Amino acid sequence: MPISLHRLRAGNAARWAVCQDGAWGELDGSLADLLAVPLDQARAVVEAAAREAGGERPGAEVLPPLDRQEVWAAGVTYLRSRDGRKEESGHGSLYDHVYDNDRPEIFFKSSPWRVVGDRDAVGVRADSGWDVPEAEVGLVLNAAGEVFGYTLANDMSSRSIEGENPLYLPQAKIYDRSCAIGPAIVPSWVAGPGPFAIGLRVLRAGREAYAGTTSTSAMARSFADLAAWLFRALSFPAGVVLLTGTGVVPDADFTACPGDTIEITSAALGTLTNPVIAIGDATGGKEKEAE
Repeated sequence: MPISLHRLRAGNAARWAVCQDGAWGELDGSLADLLAVPLDQARAVVEAAAREAGGERPGAEVLPPLDRQEVWAAGVTYLRSRDGRKEESGHGSLYDHVYDNDRPEIFFKSSPWRVVGDRDAVGVRADSGWDVPEAEVGLVLNAAGEVFGYTLANDMSSRSIEGENPLYLPQAKIYDRSCAIGPAIVPSWVAGPGPFAIGLRVLRAGREAYAGTTSTSAMARSFADLAAWLFRALSFPAGVVLLTGTGVVPDADFTACPGDTIEITSAALGTLTNPVIAIGDATGGKEKEAE
């Protein structure tokens, strides 16, 4: 990637860095600072740091590339997503209406502190029997709703909980380790407007258990349209990450399991890799992470 932004941990401190063709430079301030100002001003800061890049990576641990940003998500933006929702539930006409309507489905996905990054574990709920990764492009939007950059995301979802009742969507989508983002942010002026090809692989015991591909060219809605709807009645002074939906939905006989490894890849945006663990207690007891 010609220019990418990374959040790294060095000792007890987290810092932002710019990587340009393998050379690293540090960014002054935070992502929230960049997303609070107009896009051209943020671009000048990033490009100045890139011109000075030349050192080693300033931190060993890779963190999710956000700091104060909430994560929101759009659903039923691909035909395959619509069909998958109909497949898992008895409410097919509901998802036809969402797919065809002017107003998209947009929902809250994660607080920033719940997001995990590249190589960190994502979770499947212990009280769910049918779970899938959702490979998506995330829009990193500034306070004005402009696309500052792009990243890869995994919107982990319980199909059994959501399929039981559409009103259970928050429980199917929002839980500890249900959202992975990374490995980096590629600025919009570097990546261009897309479309982006996306690949998804699930490895089990070292062998491929599932693989699929899609492209954002198959989306029924544009990035700009989704961003405009999100900002209609919400403000984000520190910016926001908006996941744009998935076009890769495994067949009904597949479920992600603890011990799997999920890989989401885009030539333009890198590779996001996460092992899978179980989250919570199937009996309704106190939630804990079960290795």
